[in-house]
Amino acid sequence: MAKKATDFRYNTGETRVPWAAVGENYNADDLLAVVKFLMQGEGAEYDAIFDNIKKEVYKLSEISTPPGKLSLGSQVEKAEEMVDEYLGTKGCAFVANCTAGFEIAYKYAGIGPGDEVIVPAITFVATMAYPLSVGAKLVFADVDPETINMDPKDVEKKITDKTKMIVPVHIGGYPVDMDPIMEIARKHDILVLEDAAHGFGAVYKGRKVGTIGDFAGFSMHEVKNITSFGEGGILTTNIESFRDDMKRARFLGLDFSQKIDNWLYDITSIKGKYGNSVAGNSSTTEIQGLGLQLQVARNEKIIAERRAAAEYLTRRFSENPAIIPQKVNEKDIQPSFHMYLLQIDPAKAGGDIQLLKEKLTEKGVTNIPHFGPLYRFDVIREHGYDRDLIASTCPVCEEVFYKRFTHLPLYGLSEEQLIFMADAVLEAVEEMQAGK
Repeated sequence: MAKKATDFRYNTGETRVPWAAVGENYNADDLLAVVKFLMQGEGAEYDAIFDNIKKEVYKLSEISTPPGKLSLGSQVEKAEEMVDEYLGTKGCAFVANCTAGFEIAYKYAGIGPGDEVIVPAITFVATMAYPLSVGAKLVFADVDPETINMDPKDVEKKITDKTKMIVPVHIGGYPVDMDPIMEIARKHDILVLEDAAHGFGAVYKGRKVGTIGDFAGFSMHEVKNITSFGEGGILTTNIESFRDDMKRARFLGLDFSQKIDNWLYDITSIKGKYGNSVAGNSSTTEIQGLGLQLQVARNEKIIAERRAAAEYLTRRFSENPAIIPQKVNEKDIQPSFHMYLLQIDPAKAGGDIQLLKEKLTEKGVTNIPHFGPLYRFDVIREHGYDRDLIASTCPVCEEVFYKRFTHLPLYGLSEEQLIFMADAVLEAVEEMQAGK
């Protein structure tokens, strides 16, 4: 395959000595290895079909040319356009992962030593990683006992004159009650970063989650509803003046609107709310961009399948008053159904969630309270926090995590598996109630 210059760096006009835009092209054997990875199998029938594919790919390689760009090209742009159309946003940025997107938002907010960031007591560590790493103070808001999401009333109690950002997390794809959080934030001139890692496609009062706060980050990690070949994230913003900088912030602050002498571009700072910051590198590949396009196109179908499974479980679990099933099909709330939130009333169930989890595991049902209290991790103690003191300010978190909730899978299950899981939960609770 001939190498040719196809991007701006090497487009210097006609030349007898070109400079390849891609250092080493992928070939037919590489493509076959990818096919084998994405469509795994074994046996005589699999080998025979693969041999036929191999012959055709070799033929195709003789008349095709490789892509001239593998990173931040047209496929990434198309993916961003699809996401903007789907969410109703403008100028989103496709980044290496959701955590990298958070970092861009945190840098815009100028988060540093002495600043306070309010995060929910229960979420994934990525939510708090950047402020913890730069010496900002984490303030843990208690959770709503019904949804396990950030409780706006507790957020308001924990606002100080040092609070710079509030980070609500749509746990399991169930939307946070955003109206009171945005009201609190506007009252105190605080930025809001929606952690919508689980929430791509979820709706809150007619708006897609991730379009309400000042910033939002979505995850396309391999375990999410949709993925971009295993990793990736989307960052959105409602701060119009930052959209252009947001794109530059993912790739080292390259500025093509101006040049230094004898060169193609300049490197400039990323302008934030309180000052400038230096951009990092969280760029994405063209293959990831293509992968994201393919899955965004079928996201509504994916959510519909997950919703149907959740509706079935809620209907079944309503048979026993000790079980508190997840709400579905509310008028103003449409989750993405990333996970199913299962709760029990320990007094009615004859035991707490720890006992139920043991029984479900024995019956072969995978279940896990997907995230634990952030303040219980050792990294918090190592950074000087008093974990027991924090726990005392988050009593609901302590109660629901240790006694009331777990998560169940919703996707990729056969009808038989879904029925088995519902039966197993009901049987396990009945056993607890009977003292077995």
